[in-house]
Amino acid sequence: MQKLKSFSLENGEMNGYFDEDGRIRRTGTLISASAHVMTVVVGSGVLSLAWCLAQLGWIAGILLLVVFAVVTLFTCVLLTDCYRSPDPVSGNRNYNYTQAVKVNLGGFKYKLCGVSQYTIQVGATIGYTITSAISMAAVKRSNCFHIHGHNTGCHTLNNSYVFIFACIEIVLSQIPNFHKLSLVSIVATIMSFCYASIGIGLSIAKIAGAGASPKTSLTGITIGQNMTSMEKMWNIFSAIGDIAFAYSFSPVLLEIQDTLKPSPPENKVMKKASTIGIGASTLLYILCGALGYVAFGNDSSGNYLTGFGFYEPFWLVDIGNICVVIHLLGAFQVIIQPFFMFVENWSREKRPGSKFIETEYFIGRYSINLFRLTWRTVYVILVTIVAMMFPFFNSFIGLIGSMTYWPLTIYFPIEMYISRAKIRTGSFRWILLKVLTLVCLIVALLGAAGSIRGLVVVVSRFELFRSVS
Repeated sequence: MQKLKSFSLENGEMNGYFDEDGRIRRTGTLISASAHVMTVVVGSGVLSLAWCLAQLGWIAGILLLVVFAVVTLFTCVLLTDCYRSPDPVSGNRNYNYTQAVKVNLGGFKYKLCGVSQYTIQVGATIGYTITSAISMAAVKRSNCFHIHGHNTGCHTLNNSYVFIFACIEIVLSQIPNFHKLSLVSIVATIMSFCYASIGIGLSIAKIAGAGASPKTSLTGITIGQNMTSMEKMWNIFSAIGDIAFAYSFSPVLLEIQDTLKPSPPENKVMKKASTIGIGASTLLYILCGALGYVAFGNDSSGNYLTGFGFYEPFWLVDIGNICVVIHLLGAFQVIIQPFFMFVENWSREKRPGSKFIETEYFIGRYSINLFRLTWRTVYVILVTIVAMMFPFFNSFIGLIGSMTYWPLTIYFPIEMYISRAKIRTGSFRWILLKVLTLVCLIVALLGAAGSIRGLVVVVSRFELFRSVS
């Protein structure tokens, strides 16, 4: 075992191994950046889109998917130009989202961005843990249904599956930074396409084999005996939050961009990667949501791979859920890396020269840092405990989506663009951007309200640490 205390760049030393800023040479490409984007964008949110269409109906459901995609792509294009300042091609690097906000907006907004970004990333990892446990439990239930029949309950506690997911994440969390995550993201991206494709295939098979088509509607579930107007309103708000969650990758966009080679310019490559990621995701979302809605109609469940609208072929349902788990193992790492790096950089600043914090031990090609090992393990354990306590899929992802979408996907990119482009206050372009910001804020607040109400309802009838699938 070898140990190395720190990495430094002397003038002219090992120049081929470092970029102009003294950091180890970045090797990311359009393929790796697109994989990172797809890993975060095509996530567990896709599983709830049939339910969303059941609440919103064909018109509002499809329209919202397209509008969220267009608005997200627009603000992501603005955000990619914030990686370097003041010039987007040759300026100084902003290594992460919060640093870009600090350089372009400064002061209070920088602190607000940091709190928003890291809170949302922590929340997302809790959501991924919950979803993975439900998918693992669905594999066991699927096999049980196949053996004992569809009328058997086959219920199982999720806590053991949360624990299994946590053990794997403790190991994966030792991947030191974004630059080492390319393979994980590529595998996760492949898995996301696999389970989305399985969901699409199963929906088509169910539609083809159905004697009578389930009821769908241009406006979603109709108000009647089983659905009050108030319940309908809250479900619509929650569905908006779910769709927002499906497009929430801006919190890690600049961190992904920081992995790219400097030539061609990072902002141009990242714009292409964002277009590929959002475009492919939107196509998958519309296919999954629309076909799932046609297959199940207004009775669509919140997660159509674990809600058991599909029982057979049981092995294909199993494969779909296993793909979900593998994907979320990678997505957990991609979404939380900025928070990991923030804590570790802050610790180095507070305790410079600390052997516990700074020393890297090498075993072959792999490095182990005792501080990283300790604190990341503790983090995963804490997330696991919270996931066991509050195992609510739909309302949780809706709340995360609503909280994420407005500040990090809308507000900060537009505010930084206004500052960088020196857009005059009161001008036509300034008014348009402010109106867009306000409209998106209202939509986000509605989604958050629906999700919070859903959480309150679920919390009122569950037992602590007894999550059952």
